[in-house]
Amino acid sequence: MADSSTATAQSMRQDPTTRIGSIVVDCTNLDQMIRFWSEALHYIPQGPVRPDGVMLIDPKSRGPKLNLNVSNEGPAKEYRLHFDIYVSDPRGELDRFLKLGAVVRQPPTKGHDFVELADPDGNPFCLIDIDWPKNRDYWGDDWAYGDHP
Repeated sequence: MADSSTATAQSMRQDPTTRIGSIVVDCTNLDQMIRFWSEALHYIPQGPVRPDGVMLIDPKSRGPKLNLNVSNEGPAKEYRLHFDIYVSDPRGELDRFLKLGAVVRQPPTKGHDFVELADPDGNPFCLIDIDWPKNRDYWGDDWAYGDHP
């Protein structure tokens, strides 16, 4: 029996399509980034961790693969690409991500459905409130960002 990646490759050859196969995130501290993104997204390694990186996958096959790639470049000064992570419990997820090691780059502001964070290696991403503005008009005034590392 063929594994899912082989079946997918065969299907694409028969019916040519173009799709994103994985998202690559460069990192300098692989172990820290594996812990962060595995916990943050509830992902698992697809295979053994290699010295140059690892592929993380969604065990429920709902999200894209995340390829953590060891690099000595460090974070870029300016980014033109970032993740938008949709959340149904923005306050709870923000606290959870901060406890995992994320830092706030741009706090939520009135009239916006997101907060901009950075992972432990400095790569930016946003938490997006999927219920905004239906259940709340913004994230609130009572966030205490100074309490988090």
